[in-house]
Amino acid sequence: MAISKYWKLVRIDAAGNRQILEIAAAKEFFTSAFSEFSSSDDVDIQQQLLRWVRDAVNSERRVLAERCLLCFISWQIEQVCLQLERQFGTVHGFTCRDLLPYVLDDDGSLQPPTSYNSFSREILQSFDPEQSNLTSWTMRRVKHHPVLGRFLLECGVYLISDWAILNDTQPKQLSRILGDFHLFTPGEIQQAQELLESYHTVYRTDRLQKRARGIRGPCAAPTMEQLQQISQCLEGKTNQKLKSETVMRRLQNLADRLRQYRIHVRGGYLPTESLDAAGNQYNSLLERIPSPEGKSLDQEEEAEFLQSYRPQFKACLDQALTMVTQSRVRQLQRKDEEKARMFLTALHLFHCEKVSMTEIAKRLGLRAQDAVTRLLKLKEFRADVQQQLLVMLRSHVLELAKNYSTPERLATLEQEITLALNEQITSLIAQAETEAQSAKSNSPISHFTERLCQQLKIKNL
Repeated sequence: MAISKYWKLVRIDAAGNRQILEIAAAKEFFTSAFSEFSSSDDVDIQQQLLRWVRDAVNSERRVLAERCLLCFISWQIEQVCLQLERQFGTVHGFTCRDLLPYVLDDDGSLQPPTSYNSFSREILQSFDPEQSNLTSWTMRRVKHHPVLGRFLLECGVYLISDWAILNDTQPKQLSRILGDFHLFTPGEIQQAQELLESYHTVYRTDRLQKRARGIRGPCAAPTMEQLQQISQCLEGKTNQKLKSETVMRRLQNLADRLRQYRIHVRGGYLPTESLDAAGNQYNSLLERIPSPEGKSLDQEEEAEFLQSYRPQFKACLDQALTMVTQSRVRQLQRKDEEKARMFLTALHLFHCEKVSMTEIAKRLGLRAQDAVTRLLKLKEFRADVQQQLLVMLRSHVLELAKNYSTPERLATLEQEITLALNEQITSLIAQAETEAQSAKSNSPISHFTERLCQQLKIKNL
């Protein structure tokens, strides 16, 4: 970044457009005071400027030094917003331009306004050079800005590291979250609790010991040594030895589950991924299908397996949705033809047109929202789809896996493959449940809803 960042301010105008404002007084002051310095001397420059800012004697120099630092902070704020756009913008639907109005409110004046303190001034006033550098401190303050945080949360971004989430989640909380929100089985919950407890035994203990020695900082990723220790703790609980890479992947998957829950309870959107995207949703399944030599599948085998598996998943989901919908219609028709018709109409309005339960009740001539809830029985509907999908998909995957493992090994791995499939299906159902609970009509469409609406259209249900 050029040395001019100390006298050029990044700001936005009333229309939200980015502007660069050159402040002549700051430029004259800076070029005179630091004629021999370059942008590589940022630390020395900032330390000297800070000394002048905290100098109560020369008020003019104090004001100009402060303005130079505020200009520098404006560039750092923009860089953080650009970084957030690169990391999350494409998937979560926002740009740097959307973020800047929340954190870039410095008008470039030399004297601070009496009635309002800009965010840049708050950053500078709270900065302690003994604890951090100005760039890192600005990044931290931007990412913890409450209003910006609420906007990002609504987009489905929760700016807390995986390791901080795992660090402050209790095993009892985990049981409730995975059981009630993600619909995990008791066996899956126990595995997750054992993993979290092992993580706490190693990672949290190390962190508390460092804190006792006065060493503080953000929760960084566990080291290779810590991962090995976590693996050893797990082995003592389960008699199963895992590679460090597998432990890391399972910790990240668990943190992702907890992150989804936190976004949901804070009123944010949960992002969805394309069914054709090879992401974490397949890792648990792939690692359970070793080759005949007992090793994990290589990259070529993984790609080949997924190429066959993805269309099977979509086809089985479509079939399960159709079967459950038709079964529910037949049950209602035996009692009341009109109620069966109303069920299909309500199912379409709620999922495909995002019409509220209250409005559906009005359109169908029902007494109130609770009548629509009893008609649809969505929780029961999703549970039936989940059960049907697991049965169908398990059969297809076991057949597909024969190409990559021996019959003897598959017989022993059958239960593990079932658990992995159930984990993926549970995630799918949880997305649908979260979507149904959201009152916002512009929330992302889950895979469940997307395929359900497609089947309602194709089958003319």
